[in-house]
Amino acid sequence: MAAVAPDLCERALTVNGVSKADAMTGWRVGYGAGPLALIKAMNLIQGQTSSHTSSVSQYAALEALSGRRDHIKEFARAFLERRDLVIAKLNQAKGLAYRVPDGAFYVFPSSAGVIGKRTRDGKIIETDSDFAMYLLDAFAVAVVPGSGFMASPYIRISYASSLQDLTRACDRIIAACASLS
Repeated sequence: MAAVAPDLCERALTVNGVSKADAMTGWRVGYGAGPLALIKAMNLIQGQTSSHTSSVSQYAALEALSGRRDHIKEFARAFLERRDLVIAKLNQAKGLAYRVPDGAFYVFPSSAGVIGKRTRDGKIIETDSDFAMYLLDAFAVAVVPGSGFMASPYIRISYASSLQDLTRACDRIIAACASLS
């Protein structure tokens, strides 16, 4: 906003990060730009609640933001291909419902259709956390329960992985859903 309306600089706060656009998930590098007094206050609070980002991460983010940007289109194409693969596979997973994500690097399907179902060993899936643990323990697939985001009964499936790994994981999710009764 401040770049297109400089008269708003003293009233604009820009907060961003490098995780998605620069495929630096896990680096946990974010930044803010705005009025100096606000930035100082943000730094004071952040400095008391968490440690600072490592120098290696800072230099990597600096290069991502100031270096060449021609890789972004290729990254976007690769993530779109991965998303489409996961979506096509999830269409075969009984009990999961989702909306196609427009961005990010994960699908957030509802597991409501598997809640109340029984595993092969007789355990009842009561929550999204139960379903996530079932996927991990019985099928070696790691997903994140939506309850961690206050979004039960959803689960988070990342597609920031290879097509081969995604195919294998999604096939296991399909099998896991099919095995429930």
